[in-house]
Amino acid sequence: MQKQKVIIDADPGIDDSLALLMALNSPELDVIGISIVAGNVPVTIGVQNALKVLQEAKRLDIPVFAGATHPQHHEYVSAQDTHGMDGLGESDLSSVEGVTTYNLNEVDGYSQLLASAQDVWFMALGPLTNVAASIQRQPALWQHVSRLIIMGGAYKTNGNTSPVAEYNFWVDPDAADYVLQNSPIMIELVPLDVTRKIVMTPNILQMMQYINPEKSEFVTKIIQFYFDFHWQQEHVLGAVINDPLVVFYALHPKLSRQLTTFMTIVTSGIALGQSIVDIADFWHEKPNAILLQEIDARAAMAFIIARLLNISLERAMEELDNIATDLECLS
Repeated sequence: MQKQKVIIDADPGIDDSLALLMALNSPELDVIGISIVAGNVPVTIGVQNALKVLQEAKRLDIPVFAGATHPQHHEYVSAQDTHGMDGLGESDLSSVEGVTTYNLNEVDGYSQLLASAQDVWFMALGPLTNVAASIQRQPALWQHVSRLIIMGGAYKTNGNTSPVAEYNFWVDPDAADYVLQNSPIMIELVPLDVTRKIVMTPNILQMMQYINPEKSEFVTKIIQFYFDFHWQQEHVLGAVINDPLVVFYALHPKLSRQLTTFMTIVTSGIALGQSIVDIADFWHEKPNAILLQEIDARAAMAFIIARLLNISLERAMEELDNIATDLECLS
């Protein structure tokens, strides 16, 4: 089976790290590079967290690029209150030493990865600062990218950073809007509307520990901080894991319902980072985004479990169905 080449831009981050691990464990995907952007954690911490995930997956051969350290025009605000100062739930995982990382610029980074590759999928899990800079400076490179899948935004649900804004778009709204208006390919957007359906509960985590104690150890170490934050902030018993849904959707787009529309992002004022979706076509603009509206949450969670534990999807679905009390959150 020929693997699909993938580049992942991330700000790891607990849920980013889970998404990275899933992608690395997916036999359909060939992750050819990871770039890091300032978001959940500063870039230096994000690079180290990406290396920790690569070490967990035994894939330290994959290049990691340190990208933009701050948004285009706004002050950088991390999400370390959500993810821990180390970005991995204060898990105290050992640093990875002796591995070369690279500066993301016109010579290195995306140009190095894309120049010799065709039909690359690009998954953006953090603020879009790196992506915007690349599209602006090297638009020709993006002819090698066949899909641009972004986790970001909120349409029919409230934000997670302000009443109206999702964190990735709020941190660098200028980059988000630039990418939406200038991407040479149609953007596939995975917003909070669907990611909020993907809740890792204590019961699901316990089930994973029973199925494979060794493979679930990494998840267990980083997720408890996320549980605590969600309980204190939203009174949710468990944690919404946004970014893993990008990997599931990329491989199973037919298990979702999408809306093709024109979108723009508010770049100043009280609604900073808000996603404006022109569903009624007031502006008569050409659609620039395929916006996910519904997802098969049960199938998505089974897929996430399967890829994190390296077990079959059938086994994961069977085990998940045995936890009847948790299925309401996956409806």
